Amino acid sequence: MAASSVALLALTAGCSFGPPGPDQAGSPPNLPRPSAAPTAGGDDTSRELAITVLAKNLEIPWGIAFLPDGGAVVTERDTARILKVGPESASGALKVTELRRLDEVRAAGDGGLLGIAVSPGYKTDKTLFVYYSTDRDNRIGKLVGDGELEPILTGIPRSPDHNGGALAFGPDGFLYAGTGDGTPDGSQAQNAKSLGGKILRITPAGGPAPGNPVKTSPVWTSGHRNVQGLTWDKTKRMYATDRGQPVHDELNVVVKGKNYGWPKADGASTDAKFTNPLATSPAETSSCAGVAVLEGTVATACLLGQRLQLLDVTSTGTVLGSPQEMLTGEFGRLRAVVTAPDGSFWVSTSNQEDAGDPGPEDDRVIRLVFSDGGAGRS
Repeated sequence: MAASSVALLALTAGCSFGPPGPDQAGSPPNLPRPSAAPTAGGDDTSRELAITVLAKNLEIPWGIAFLPDGGAVVTERDTARILKVGPESASGALKVTELRRLDEVRAAGDGGLLGIAVSPGYKTDKTLFVYYSTDRDNRIGKLVGDGELEPILTGIPRSPDHNGGALAFGPDGFLYAGTGDGTPDGSQAQNAKSLGGKILRITPAGGPAPGNPVKTSPVWTSGHRNVQGLTWDKTKRMYATDRGQPVHDELNVVVKGKNYGWPKADGASTDAKFTNPLATSPAETSSCAGVAVLEGTVATACLLGQRLQLLDVTSTGTVLGSPQEMLTGEFGRLRAVVTAPDGSFWVSTSNQEDAGDPGPEDDRVIRLVFSDGGAGRS
């Protein structure tokens, strides 16, 4: 693999990056060292950003999750491969190793091998969870060590374009999944009997988690179109992206049992039975998928927008100021963004897919570190 590349960018202040919280996913990886250290900005209103390319020549990386040893597992949508990135270095970047290729996956459209989550007890149970597409449906399955893929939840609607795919363990220890409506007319999002257009909350065995709105159902929230990003802040407030509505992309604060309106609402609604988004952006120039939080800043990775959007959120959950944009056009389509154990952001590109314009090193995983905050500092 070619040596990693490093860039330094100035970013207008407005988001606050403090020291990272307690490590919940493992120790920091053995990262490639930047070839130059960030220098101070020209005034008090700017900060600089170090960008390190950690991995190159991937094929549509989709989900990223961290292992206890500081490395990450990364899914590739169309190849159905699970890769391990790091923590070891190789030729100036992180070592990339193929762990598994899942024969059960049928990739087409935006379906394939999507989200991945690492068991909270991975050190002892060696279990990974994946969200994947078959010819008939989308499923959640688990992999224990070198064992076979075991489906634990099936029957999530499958479609060419709206398959969801977000997968993450919450602070409560249960597994959350964001699904797509899976229909042209949005008929599943408001259907309580369908798993489409929902955020699900399940046990590691695949059953409805205790405390769900309906005891016998895995549904946590409804009225979504295409949920491809889930995350929590240090107060356990949950955020989700909902991409692909005709007019608006949404960033939602996720609250148990709430209905987020699709298809009857696109963006904010005056109907009191629907919960309005925390923020919206134009769908035709955004199409944001991944979401991550660091301190009071929520970051979303945008495909059509080819940028990372940063939104400051107060401790009470209100938006502070206007969204900021970074990396605009620098790396093409951005898919995943996750907060690493060391407080940096890891971001993946998605330029190898049909809508992309890949460069010679695409697709890539990059690391972002702010020079004046705690993000990624050692």
